[in-house]
Amino acid sequence: MAEQIIAGFTVDVSADGYMTNPSQWNKEIAIEMAKELNTELGEKHFAVLEFLRKVQMEGQQLTIRKVGTSGIVDIKEFYQLFPGGPLKNASKIAGIPKPTSCV
Repeated sequence: MAEQIIAGFTVDVSADGYMTNPSQWNKEIAIEMAKELNTELGEKHFAVLEFLRKVQMEGQQLTIRKVGTSGIVDIKEFYQLFPGGPLKNASKIAGIPKPTSCV
């Protein structure tokens, strides 16, 4: 495990750059991580990120289908909000580990 400074905060990260301690996450970190992925966060993004964090904390497996049935966004909109690997990128920005379903 390594440490990285993101938005002025020192956080624990994996070799892939995913946060390993979700309690260190905050919105400033999310905004900075999103910039690295060429994504500008809006209200809908944060609603999805909070949903992902909630599901992760409950110990449920994260899937694109679960996001699509969340009532926040449908699958098409999820891909538009987080292009280039929506679940992988959204999880990274949400400060949670990389989902096992993502390569």
